[in-house]
Amino acid sequence: MHDAPGHRLATRVVHAGLPEPGQGEPFLPGPTFAAPYHLAGPADASLYGYGRYANPTFTAYEKALGELESGEVTLFASGMAAVAAVLLPLLRPGDVLVAPSDAYPGVRTIAAEHLEPRGVAVRLVPTDETALREALPGARLVWVETPSNPGLDRLDLEALAPDVHAAGALLAVDNTLATPLLQRPLALGADASVASGSKALTGHSDLVLGYVAARDEQLVEDIRAWRNATGAVPGPFETWLAHRSLATLDVRLRRGCANAEALADLLRARGDVADVRWPGLGTVVCFDVGSPERAQAFLTACELVAEATSFGGVHTSAERRARWGTDAVPDGFIRLSAGVEDIGDLATDLTRALDASRSASRPA
Repeated sequence: MHDAPGHRLATRVVHAGLPEPGQGEPFLPGPTFAAPYHLAGPADASLYGYGRYANPTFTAYEKALGELESGEVTLFASGMAAVAAVLLPLLRPGDVLVAPSDAYPGVRTIAAEHLEPRGVAVRLVPTDETALREALPGARLVWVETPSNPGLDRLDLEALAPDVHAAGALLAVDNTLATPLLQRPLALGADASVASGSKALTGHSDLVLGYVAARDEQLVEDIRAWRNATGAVPGPFETWLAHRSLATLDVRLRRGCANAEALADLLRARGDVADVRWPGLGTVVCFDVGSPERAQAFLTACELVAEATSFGGVHTSAERRARWGTDAVPDGFIRLSAGVEDIGDLATDLTRALDASRSASRPA
């Protein structure tokens, strides 16, 4: 990165991971497509010997994310590949994992179907600091989400991290919803910051990526060794697209968060919507319209809101979260991700759809 270390994050996302300017060279070099590279002599003669271990396109994007996270980043083919790279190699029979009972379903699936059968004790607790602290004795790894998804509960990481470490455990934070522009877990005391790059980080709903950021050299080495062994590497073109998209992250987040705040205010002012949640961090707003029938009628009536299961994109999207059966939420609970459309148009669309959906009947 060729800008000064004192530059703000909004500036750094534009320049992060770019090479020094070269006459006639592009700002961001194109993707490198290679399986083997020329490698004469010893195995460590070059960083690049085989595509499963390293790629110049990976290196540039990992450097960019590392500048934002203030740590060493290892890139993965998906957010779940990044999650698995922390949960599976770090926990052994007899270890204890503490994780949220409302964690991303993939985390709970790995815990139930892979960790517990191997002798790892799993303690699932609410996203609540008191509950987490009560579960700490004997823990090896504490996994948290803040804000949680879909409950949007927040934790004070700076206060929690010392207690986790005093108990002899590592703290891993799923930072997907906030991104390193809104929250930097490593700077707040976490040992690992994990994220899906499929959401706000890339922002256009067209990529599947993930990463793990850490500072401890041994932890970084273990995570990278897991990627090398499992082959969970992203494609160079997808990585290049993600790096290209990084420059607009601050702009997209500012607009999306402003829209989310305005929509949350609109929803709170209505008497026919309950449990409106927006913690002031990220583009996701959650609310309850009372029944699955009304929820579906609302989603169908929306013209600007795509019914989809992701979040963080430039297009506003929403879904009835209970349709998956994986989260303890009411049947009429909507998770909405505010995009970057004009807020007047979004407000009009939601108001019209909510009004139209009021006549949706409950089952007899």
